[in-house]
Amino acid sequence: MLAFAAAVFFLIVTPGPGVLSTAGVGAAYGYRNGLAYVAGLFVGNNLVALLVISGVAAMALAMPWLRTALLIASLAYLLWLAWRIASAGARIGFVEASTPLGFWNGLALQPINPKAYVVGTTLFSGFAFMPDNIWLETIIKLLIMNLIWVPLHLGWLGAGVSLRRLDLSARTQRVVNIGMALSMLVAVGLALFSQT
Repeated sequence: MLAFAAAVFFLIVTPGPGVLSTAGVGAAYGYRNGLAYVAGLFVGNNLVALLVISGVAAMALAMPWLRTALLIASLAYLLWLAWRIASAGARIGFVEASTPLGFWNGLALQPINPKAYVVGTTLFSGFAFMPDNIWLETIIKLLIMNLIWVPLHLGWLGAGVSLRRLDLSARTQRVVNIGMALSMLVAVGLALFSQT
């Protein structure tokens, strides 16, 4: 069980679209707006976990046309999300550049986030610690995953908010937002490259 918890920690804390976009949303839109986004990510992450656990994800991703469609949707959404973070702005006069990303944006990310499926498959297909009771093991794994997932994402949100509070110049804030967006795109590119 400790090996599972360690794997959860390291797989979730490493940069990917979820945590990098969380930091980006925190930097661009602040803590309160970021919480709604994180709540959407949380629900989406658990939906992906259930798709992986049930085998639906494996069956769906075995269809080449569906895998390609999801890849295109994923790239399009992640590019849009990166653009929203990068263009969130200068904060001149503390006026937001556009409507903050919220619950539905976070929820929409996880089903098309390649890292969510890789992490879910790794965690739920390995690390057996109760082979005689797979249902109880799965419930415990979900609980452990969420007990680690929530504080890690709140930490990434806090890191983004801390950048926001530095009272950076408009130009520096824009550079930070663009850097967050580019980091997210690099992580996505690496995830896609590793699957080919």
